[in-house]
Amino acid sequence: MSTTLSTAPVAGAVPAAGADRKRWYVGGAMVLVGLYGLVAFGLGGRTDGGAEATFNLNLLGNDAIEVPDVTVPAGPTAIVLSLVCVAVGALRLARPLAGRARAAATAGYLVAFVAAFLVWATSGHSLNFTSVLNATVLAATPLILGALCGVLCERSGVINVAIEGQFLVGACAASFFASVTDSLWTGLVAGCLAGGLLGAMLAVFANRYLVQQVVLGVVLNLFAAGLTGFLYERLLQPNAADYNKTLTFSSLEIPVLSDLPIVGPVLFSQNAVFYLTVALIAIIQIGLFRTRWGLRTRAVGEHPTAADTVGIRVAAVRYRNVVLGGLIAGLGGVWLTIGLNIAFNKNMAAGQGFIALAALIFGRWSPLGAVSAALLFGFAGGISVSLQPLETPVPTAFLSMTPYLATIFAVAGLVGHVRAPAADGIPYTKG
Repeated sequence: MSTTLSTAPVAGAVPAAGADRKRWYVGGAMVLVGLYGLVAFGLGGRTDGGAEATFNLNLLGNDAIEVPDVTVPAGPTAIVLSLVCVAVGALRLARPLAGRARAAATAGYLVAFVAAFLVWATSGHSLNFTSVLNATVLAATPLILGALCGVLCERSGVINVAIEGQFLVGACAASFFASVTDSLWTGLVAGCLAGGLLGAMLAVFANRYLVQQVVLGVVLNLFAAGLTGFLYERLLQPNAADYNKTLTFSSLEIPVLSDLPIVGPVLFSQNAVFYLTVALIAIIQIGLFRTRWGLRTRAVGEHPTAADTVGIRVAAVRYRNVVLGGLIAGLGGVWLTIGLNIAFNKNMAAGQGFIALAALIFGRWSPLGAVSAALLFGFAGGISVSLQPLETPVPTAFLSMTPYLATIFAVAGLVGHVRAPAADGIPYTKG
């Protein structure tokens, strides 16, 4: 009897040559970007002459505990941080990193590069860093809600590209009903229900009529944009005093915690919609991985046929989760209007639904991962808002592009490295 050794590649294995080539590309890019930071941020004319960068750590003087400002020499600090970036890139070139080591190196690289940029941009000025964090939280909240909506839908096997449209109908309904009834809570419920209604449309067309789900999402976005645009031009804009007021929830300060320096005013002095968002993060994370509902949801998203054979009603799970996701995305629309004291405007979501979808992918279809990605994109938006008054050499239009550029680079870097649920986007029909 003879034994034959199989030389077939193991599924998921990466050839050594391909892995080395990727390491060289990534490490080389890191080194080049670090050298650019060294020249542009460290040796640039903006940091010459002993200029200093000052970071204020108190939120506009409202902190109960005052924290001293942090002042650093702009040029030397930017040079050191840029050299850290070069060193991390050289490390990636020299040896392969995997798992936590690679994640830690990447995180350290990003922190060092962003810090070098901030020091350069703040040279000769003072930047309220706590206000940057506050702007990050404000920008990230709708992204978090949209990403959580995507988690519920895609973990069930339904692609939801209609998050943008759910934001729009939620924002429009929240502003209208809050203005008509003079009740913020009525506006909140109406906004959630509007998002849930669009989610129900997605569920019906995707599961009953088997419409291609990406195309369906695009169509629902166009429908929502057209409907809300029509209502805005014919009803809300001409009668803004009655139907489109600027209303918002009052801030709720959590005793003791709101007095903490830096994080206190940012995390513990927000309104009710923000605290609902935090509660939803915990509920979905625990529910998805610690409950029977979560187990059934993941089973339906991975292998609906096997789930059906053990008695799980695949269609019912998908309907329920897509509608729940719509309710959550509707809450994201609520945040855009009565959560931020802004009247409804035409197409005010401005692509945030698609950024939330990118956060879902970047977070690898997990609630906490999606939240982390949303905070990253929100930080990019917070920086762009906070740096505009400092008269940096970076054009204002480019700063406004920052969150979208961060989204593109983040998703592009994940090509081939993340895997969606196996049945995502595949309609289930019994044979």
